[in-house]
Amino acid sequence: MYESFYGLNTKPFQLNPDPVFYFASKQHKRAKAYLEYGVLRNEGFIVITGEIGAGKTTIVRGLLDSLDSEKVVAGNLVSTQLDAEDTLRMVGAAFGVRTKDVSKADLLMALEAFLVSQTSLGKRCLLIIDEAQNLTPRAVEELRMLSNFQFGKQALLQSFLVGQPEFRDILQNPQMQQLRQRVIAACHIGPMDLEETQGYIEHRLKCAGGTGRPNFDAAAFDEIFNVSGGIPRRINSVCDRLLLLGFLENKDALTAVDVSEVAREIHEESGPAQKSIFPTYLNSLPQREEVGFNMGRILTSKKFNLNQNLDISIVSKINEIESAQQENRFDRLEQSMLRLERVNSEMLSFFKEIFKPIDQSAEENKNAE
Repeated sequence: MYESFYGLNTKPFQLNPDPVFYFASKQHKRAKAYLEYGVLRNEGFIVITGEIGAGKTTIVRGLLDSLDSEKVVAGNLVSTQLDAEDTLRMVGAAFGVRTKDVSKADLLMALEAFLVSQTSLGKRCLLIIDEAQNLTPRAVEELRMLSNFQFGKQALLQSFLVGQPEFRDILQNPQMQQLRQRVIAACHIGPMDLEETQGYIEHRLKCAGGTGRPNFDAAAFDEIFNVSGGIPRRINSVCDRLLLLGFLENKDALTAVDVSEVAREIHEESGPAQKSIFPTYLNSLPQREEVGFNMGRILTSKKFNLNQNLDISIVSKINEIESAQQENRFDRLEQSMLRLERVNSEMLSFFKEIFKPIDQSAEENKNAE
C-alpha cells in the first residue's frame, strides 16, 4: 500500500526472515563468525540463541546461501514437543529418508547409509534444528548419538541448534553434559544499540529501493529504539505500521509522536500474551487524546472520515470500492434468487410430467364410471 507512495520496490520491514536484508550489527557479525568457524570444523554442534525476532534464522539462511549447494546437503527441522523416536523420524524425513512403517533400527541404518553415500560423493550433511528449546532430553540424546556416525575419521553429520534464550539454561542441565562436550561453537545474539537501530532502519529502506523518503527525525529513531528494545522483528513491526500511518496521513516526515501512537496501537491490538512487548515504555506514553491520530479506528471503520488529514482521492477510491462491493453483493443475491426460481420452475415441470399419466388414468376411470 505505502510502497509506491514512498517510491519503494518492496516492503522494507516484512516480518519473514530474508537474507537480502541482512544487516551486520556487532552481534550479528559475531554470530556469523562463530558459525563460519563451526562450519569449517565440519563436526559436532553449533548453538545459536537469541530473543524471538533477534535475527537467528536470517543469519543461518545467509550462511547456507554462502555455502556451495553442490557440496552441502542441508536438512531443516523445526522442533516441537515430540518424543525421541518421532524426532529421529523427522530428521530422516528432512533428508528424504523413508521413515514410514520402518523400525527404529532400520531407520538408523537407512539414515547412516544416506550420510555415508553423501560423504562418499564429496558432500557434507548439515542438520539445522530451529526452536531447539522445545527438544526433550531424550530427543537431545538421539541427536547426540547421530553425531557419532563416522566415515573413517570424518564425522558424517554436523548440527546447528537454534533456539530462544532458555535453551542456554537447558544446556546447563547435568543431563546435557555429553552434548556440551560436542558443542564446538556457541553464540547468543543480543539486541542492537541505538546507533545500530538507526542504521538497521536506513539499511532496510535502502535495500527496498528507498531514496530518502520518508524522513525520520532523530527523536523518531530514539523512540523506535525505546519501543523495540533493539530487537529486529519488533523494529520491523513498528516501522511497517509507521510507514502505513505516514501514507494515510500523506507524510514525508515521521516523528516521535507518530512512533508513540503506533506503539500504542500495536500494544492494544496484541493479545494478553503479547502485552509485554512494550512493557515499561508504554506507561510513560501520553494519553491518546494528547497523541491524536488513531490509525486502528480509521482502518476498521466502514468509511474514512474526511475530517482526518487524509488524501481525498484515496478516500474517494476506497469509498468507491466499498460501494462497488455492496452493489456486487446485491447482484449476486439477485442472481441467486433467479437461479432458485428457475430451478423451482424446472422441478415443477418435472413433477407434472411424472404425475401426468396418473392424472390421465384417474380421469379415464372417472369417465368410465
